[in-house]
Amino acid sequence: MAKKKPEAEQKPAIVTETSLAFFEKYINNPSPTGFEYKGQELWLEYLKPYIDDHFVDNYGTAVGVINPQAEYKVVIEAHADEISWFVNYITNDGLIYVIRNGGSDHQIAPSKRVDIHTDNGIVKAVFGWPAIHTRLGGEKEEAPTLKNIFLDCGCVTKDEVEALGIHVGCVITYEDEFMVLNNRYYVGRALDNRAGGFMIAEVARLLKENNVTLPFGLYIVNAVQEEIGLRGAEMIAHRIKPNVAIVTDVTHDTGTPMINKITQGDLACGKGPVISYAPAVQNNLNKLLIESAQKAGIPFQRQASSRSTGTDTDAFAYSNDGVPSALISLPLRYMHTTVEMIHKEDVDNVIRLIYESLLNIQNGQDFRYIK
Repeated sequence: MAKKKPEAEQKPAIVTETSLAFFEKYINNPSPTGFEYKGQELWLEYLKPYIDDHFVDNYGTAVGVINPQAEYKVVIEAHADEISWFVNYITNDGLIYVIRNGGSDHQIAPSKRVDIHTDNGIVKAVFGWPAIHTRLGGEKEEAPTLKNIFLDCGCVTKDEVEALGIHVGCVITYEDEFMVLNNRYYVGRALDNRAGGFMIAEVARLLKENNVTLPFGLYIVNAVQEEIGLRGAEMIAHRIKPNVAIVTDVTHDTGTPMINKITQGDLACGKGPVISYAPAVQNNLNKLLIESAQKAGIPFQRQASSRSTGTDTDAFAYSNDGVPSALISLPLRYMHTTVEMIHKEDVDNVIRLIYESLLNIQNGQDFRYIK
């Protein structure tokens, strides 16, 4: 009779009931690109017990600091903003046409409920769409595009819309909220990338609770405006001038239908953090991440990016004459929808990997290839 293989050691969960309650509150709070400040306030409130100092820049990037007097500076970073829409045009009969704020997907918009953010508060609306009965009859059906998706807030004139406080430039977010699916997945809008902000805050919590004294300054950075071109990271990288940056963001789970693994790679939720290979990724720092994962028994996956990572890693890497930077990604299903999904174990393991990597960085460590 063959011997039964020993089961893998089950590590205790990192995310606690208290931290999960914060995560849910943080996800449910809207933080559209350019309007992230309410979410940043929540994030800082959670982070403050675990840091020595904090600051916020002119555009809203929030930074918690441990050992602020240290000369050698290490950044762990995520981005805070979520994709959204802007009011772009109000018709005379009270309908509203929109433009993107970030990479919002026009195909998922029809029949979705939204919040229009005004100076008077939230105004509810829906993305209208013709009934299926009216779309039949031999003609080719129109697909949703920016030219034909529209909002209906129950008004029948432009004046009535404007009386609610709605004007061109008001930002619009979906109202979908956080849930746990089958006790396995966290689901919600804006897990890209407020999951990252949550995970780096949990790293700070673990450092505090485990009484870890780092030999360098740690900057926990929650950057704004990633979804429109890494802008918040660009600004804060020049202000902090770090020596090292470890960025976390999401990447695609490629195991669901209509995704080509030949072009997108073979990645899956539940199989661990994803370590990237790309020109912006500094190889010696990447080796430190891999060795940290292997030493701690953390499962991980690998991903290659042709030119850029498309994440804040690029902004840090190419700032300040070059900053050794690396990327730890969280596999995610259904990116830029309102039902983004991440695996609970992956969240724990990304937190572990960042934490273990910080323990392996030496004060003043020189990551150059040739010295």
